[in-house]
Amino acid sequence: MLEMFEMEFMQRAWLAGLIMAVICPLIGSFLVLRRQSLIGDGLGHIAFAGVAGGALWGYSPVLSAAAATVLGALAIERVRVRLSDAADMVLAIFFYSGMGLAVIFTGLNKEGGFNLSSILFGSLMTVSGKDLLIVAALGLCAIIFVALFYRPLQYLTFDETSARVAGLPVERLNLLLALLTALTVALSMRIVGLLLVSAMLVIPVACALQTARSFAGTIMQSIVYGLLSVALGLTISYYANLAPGGTIVLTGTALFVASSFSGRRRAGGRPAPGKCGCHICEEEAAGDAR
Repeated sequence: MLEMFEMEFMQRAWLAGLIMAVICPLIGSFLVLRRQSLIGDGLGHIAFAGVAGGALWGYSPVLSAAAATVLGALAIERVRVRLSDAADMVLAIFFYSGMGLAVIFTGLNKEGGFNLSSILFGSLMTVSGKDLLIVAALGLCAIIFVALFYRPLQYLTFDETSARVAGLPVERLNLLLALLTALTVALSMRIVGLLLVSAMLVIPVACALQTARSFAGTIMQSIVYGLLSVALGLTISYYANLAPGGTIVLTGTALFVASSFSGRRRAGGRPAPGKCGCHICEEEAAGDAR
């Protein structure tokens, strides 16, 4: 098994994958519990437009994707606040517009300039030393952000209105979370691809919600599930000669199925009575009742 680590590109692939396995569930924990699970998928569409536009005008695909997703995340956050009643419809328009732009830019680009398959489905084997440093820097920023603002983010996740009344900097925290999500999506395209990046934000958290008993426990367990998904997925993909991104996602899905059975056995065969059937929402509902 250790033979795969003898190659330098595999070492970089594993390091990048494990870092993203921490970042994605860390950010995804807040998104999932705020009912924003699909925002990663939408930002992936916008990032695709950034990649295609960058290739058309000769810019780095990672930088152009990051720029596009940051702008998209800021616009989405503004729409979510100002048009909350129609947010789903307007956000869908943003997402499809991003895909439309990507198609147009790709059609205008007669010289190519980027590997479409690696962008859409990931290509861990092409992770460079520079990519690894950028991913590590993002991971450090994400951990520092959550560590500094853990309590306000927790309050904001479960009751944004009360957090606003309590005087918390809701707009600033929402913007920072949106920016981190955007950068996570843009940089994750090297690992699992733009079409699968939302899975790494959601699936490990969904696994943790089956068994975790607290918000902090959800975050910690989701990171463990993320690490397991990447480690097992990369190992299976290497020896079975499968696409790494898809294998990682399907491994995470298998872990979700296993954790669902485990969670149901603990609950005596009955799903928890919370908003989404998880223990975290069950605790929230109990707090509301009190």
